Amino acid sequence: MNSIEIFKCLADKSRLRIVNSLMIEPMYVELLAERLDLSTSTVSFHLKKLMDANIVSSRKEQYYTVYNLNEGIFTVSLGELVQDCRSEGEISDQREDEYREQVIASFFKYDKLHSLPVQKMKRRIVLEKIVKSFERDRTYTEKEVNLIIADFHEDFCTIRRDLVGFNLMERKRGVYRRI
Repeated sequence: MNSIEIFKCLADKSRLRIVNSLMIEPMYVELLAERLDLSTSTVSFHLKKLMDANIVSSRKEQYYTVYNLNEGIFTVSLGELVQDCRSEGEISDQREDEYREQVIASFFKYDKLHSLPVQKMKRRIVLEKIVKSFERDRTYTEKEVNLIIADFHEDFCTIRRDLVGFNLMERKRGVYRRI
């Protein structure tokens, strides 16, 4: 259970209203929308967030998906919820992983790089994703490097240069190798 996700999720008025309604009884999207005077798409959006935080679960009943609260979350004390047993390193690693995922999602669409980031840190993250396409302990000609990079983006020259510049690949006598 990630307390930060729970707090973020419950910090929204509409989600709190949905939780309050589900405390009364399990419901399906259309009934929640009608009772809360919200659109079904809004209710669905918030239910997805609640499910991601493990506050709500769902089950199929005939034609409907019925949502109900995960009671276990509401039996945990506030003290237990705010106590984080992870080390600072683990918390930092999780934040870094989440940031990486955000950057990748922002710059890649269907595994194609739609633009090169200007910020150095974001650019490195993008390049680290691309360099994973190269095997370690194998050499590549410039043409092979260009072909692999071209699968991601048309500006293979800039990316090839940056892979070397960011020390993700090395170039010796026209031969490239992943570092």
